[in-house]
Amino acid sequence: MTHDHDDRPRLTPAQAEAALNPPPGRNGGDLVVETLQGLGATTVFGLPGQHALGMFDALRRSSLTYIGLRVENNAGFAADAYGRITGEVAPLLLSTGPGALTSLAALQEAASASAPVLAISSQIPTAGLGGGRHGYLHELRDQKASFRDIVKSVHTVRTASQIPSAIAAAWESALTAPHGPVWVEIPQDVLLAETILPVVTAMDATPRELFPRPELTVAAAHLLSNAERPAIIAGGGVVRSDATGKLRALAEKINAPVVTTFGGKGAFPWEHPLSLRSWLEDRHTTDFLESADVLLVVGSGLGELSSNYHTFRPGGRVIQIEADAGKLESNHPALGIHSDAREALADLLDAVEPREDATAAERVRTVLEKVGARIDAQDLALEQQVLASVRAALPETAPSFWDMTILAYWAWSAFDARHPNTMHSAQGAGGLGYGFPAAIGAAAADPTRPVLAVSGDGGAMYSIAELATARQYGLPITWLIVDDGGYGILREYMTGAFGEATGTELSRPDFVALAESFGVPAVLTTPESLTDDLGKALAAPGPSVVVLPALLRMFEPTHL
Repeated sequence: MTHDHDDRPRLTPAQAEAALNPPPGRNGGDLVVETLQGLGATTVFGLPGQHALGMFDALRRSSLTYIGLRVENNAGFAADAYGRITGEVAPLLLSTGPGALTSLAALQEAASASAPVLAISSQIPTAGLGGGRHGYLHELRDQKASFRDIVKSVHTVRTASQIPSAIAAAWESALTAPHGPVWVEIPQDVLLAETILPVVTAMDATPRELFPRPELTVAAAHLLSNAERPAIIAGGGVVRSDATGKLRALAEKINAPVVTTFGGKGAFPWEHPLSLRSWLEDRHTTDFLESADVLLVVGSGLGELSSNYHTFRPGGRVIQIEADAGKLESNHPALGIHSDAREALADLLDAVEPREDATAAERVRTVLEKVGARIDAQDLALEQQVLASVRAALPETAPSFWDMTILAYWAWSAFDARHPNTMHSAQGAGGLGYGFPAAIGAAAADPTRPVLAVSGDGGAMYSIAELATARQYGLPITWLIVDDGGYGILREYMTGAFGEATGTELSRPDFVALAESFGVPAVLTTPESLTDDLGKALAAPGPSVVVLPALLRMFEPTHL
């Protein structure tokens, strides 16, 4: 294809001939997959349903790789992880009504974690749209209303010619900072109807770039250059925008200690002399951040978990760089800079003056020693041993996905991710069942390296069906299940609040035998043999399960 002076595309004679004589047998579903291919998609996730069959039939006429999961919510978690790992849009194909609604919790997590998921759902036939009560199978009065409060944008298609534009608009929305999930719905009859529209070729859905305003950069640089005790909180936005190198350069230039949020794991080197690590649920860290006269917050809204459950009260000036305008100053007054983290840090790095501080590293060591002493006084050797065993077994560049379980809560604060964008959890929305299906998405993105999933026995039951998915596609996922016979963290919360727990104890299967029934090798391990067993499982091809019976406890909170 060539372009003239005003950049409008011109077709070659062969392309023009193909446009005038499209191949027969195509339908609306073909327009969906052709558009996805034209936008650069290579892999899609989903689950077929009666109204969506037009899309799924078109997959076999496409070059797209399809990863089919067993539950729509798990398919959403897989797409979420694919988007986090690759930074690319992850298409998620769903059916109408119950199939669509089952994905809601996964889309909420994607929204909380800014994962670019493009959910494309079928709808009841066009004649039923508009809120009438026609009695179609899966009919909802307004299906998109269930998603509007969760996703970044919603798009309803009513004719075949609208499909490419709607998907392209959603794609652009998903990739515009802050990234996030989007929703497209297409009626069943539109997907099934034969089309004579030309084959969709290259599509343009370039996301809008988000730059900081220069006067804000000047003001922020002045504050940081002249600070006596600057500090930095690095959130997930630093990792998503690939800004970890610029963050490190800025911290070193102004000698500012850095703490990473749970969503920003890996944003700053764990062993760096300026690293406060991730001990955000510790009062020693909170006190240190409160003592900063200038606090730079990058890619974080300072929500509940990042503010020690809203007990954090900054004592100095706050500079907040955030791509989500709704999060600017949402918790604390600040010099708010609405920008992609990478762009803002690049400008700041150029604008700040070098700042000497011979005490910064020593002050960081003092805080970490106080944190360590507090943990060591609580008889938590088992928990630290288990976490250290996981770190020892996991290859440094292998991604890990953590469900909502006690070991994950430990990992938020105490696990060295070693590389950016390798440790992910469901802490954005806090739903159970994330770890294993998310690992499927990561393994689909890169099947050449092992992936670790970590769950408790309660969370594992949400996604046990996906053992069949991992086996079907031969994905290199090792699933560590910590079996404590119930919802362990809820057991702790309820016992602490009410003296005893209710509804937290669970009858569960023999996870080793269950995994083996799927054709997945499994082993029962102990804290002493965990490193060896986990290492062997991660090194083996295909999926595997390691079950650790252990009653782990959390460290004492400091916010109560």
